[in-house]
Amino acid sequence: MLKIPYEFWVGWRYTRAGRGRRDRFISFIAASSMAGIALGVAALIVVLSVMNGFQKEVRDRMLSVLPHIELFAYSGGGGPAVDPVSQWQSLVALAKRNPEVQGGAPFVAAQGMLARDQVLRGVQVRGIDPKAERDVSGLAGQIKRGSLDALVPGSFGVVLGRALADGLGVTENDTVLMMAPQGSVSPAGFSPRMRQFTVVGIFEAGHYEYDSGMAFINVDDAQRLFRDSGSSGVRLRITDMLEAPQVARQLAQTLPQGYMASDWSRNNRTWFAAVQTEKRMMFLILTLIVAVAAFNLLSSLVMTVNDKQSDIAILRTLGASPGAVARIFVIQGALIGIIGTVIGVGGGALIAFNIDVIVPAIESALGIQFLPKEIYLISKLPSDPQMRDIITIGVVSLVLSFAATLYPSWRASRLQPAEVLRHD
Repeated sequence: MLKIPYEFWVGWRYTRAGRGRRDRFISFIAASSMAGIALGVAALIVVLSVMNGFQKEVRDRMLSVLPHIELFAYSGGGGPAVDPVSQWQSLVALAKRNPEVQGGAPFVAAQGMLARDQVLRGVQVRGIDPKAERDVSGLAGQIKRGSLDALVPGSFGVVLGRALADGLGVTENDTVLMMAPQGSVSPAGFSPRMRQFTVVGIFEAGHYEYDSGMAFINVDDAQRLFRDSGSSGVRLRITDMLEAPQVARQLAQTLPQGYMASDWSRNNRTWFAAVQTEKRMMFLILTLIVAVAAFNLLSSLVMTVNDKQSDIAILRTLGASPGAVARIFVIQGALIGIIGTVIGVGGGALIAFNIDVIVPAIESALGIQFLPKEIYLISKLPSDPQMRDIITIGVVSLVLSFAATLYPSWRASRLQPAEVLRHD
């Protein structure tokens, strides 16, 4: 039969309210410390899960439009004299020698301006091959009206984001005027290069920045309109987007001279670095909630030690060692910390895994919207609870709770029974 040490029973008894008013007050402080720990742990789990979800959601939506890896040709240093778009198939075949590469497609990227009546909008223009584009992005599945296949060379068709189309007041089969930043100089002065395009499709990626500022045209039409004002290359899609930096380095070693590879994390380094920094700072700030609760736990244990001096003296006279007395209060504080952490982890995980139901219910009840899509990149609050974060938060909470028991337990072990019983 398993024999449980008496220190555990005494420590557990001290966590419950006694009959006296002072005992109930001390138990109330212990309960508030437990609630503070649970609240801090739950808040940490929910906030970090939302930040993980926000990062994952934005990254996935970005990469549904943007490539995992881009191959560019740079001038100078004996680089190639031809445009990479003209030999994109051979570049893709070379890249596919890497088992991580799934597909590739040519592209032309440029800045342009769209005009419709009196409305002007600056846009990011991407020239693509409609058939090859299916191998590198999910754009075809995001078309809400029209078809991506309607981007036929020479037809000068354009696919617009839904927010951009709404801003211009156009729909399918309407026409817009696209202007390139590079124009022509004549005796009459500078004249911008422009071309009328027909709207053949409207897409919605769920990323407001792209839905409101991106247009897709055929790669041949883009080369005709933008000529030397845009950049061109080959887009690649790989099996695991998180391995893009390593795959890009591997491809850079096998590409012909004059080519370079750039991955999505490098192109969006500033944004993701900012998100990671914000996540670390939020972890440190919210950990202070748990630290305050642990400080309250320390205070309640000190009060318990002062209140139970007679009990400690009696235990010492009955043969309890100073270590046994210290273990009583360590166990008491540890139980409060463990229970608070378990409640916090359970409550935080419950909220984090069901935030897609909880937040819409709150928005509907209060008639507000927490994430207006005109301001934020996404309009729904995402959540991505990660076991690594939950375990880390739980461990930090237990460590802080255990640390809060050290001083009170040491103080209890230093009490002299004779001195205490003399004053009683």
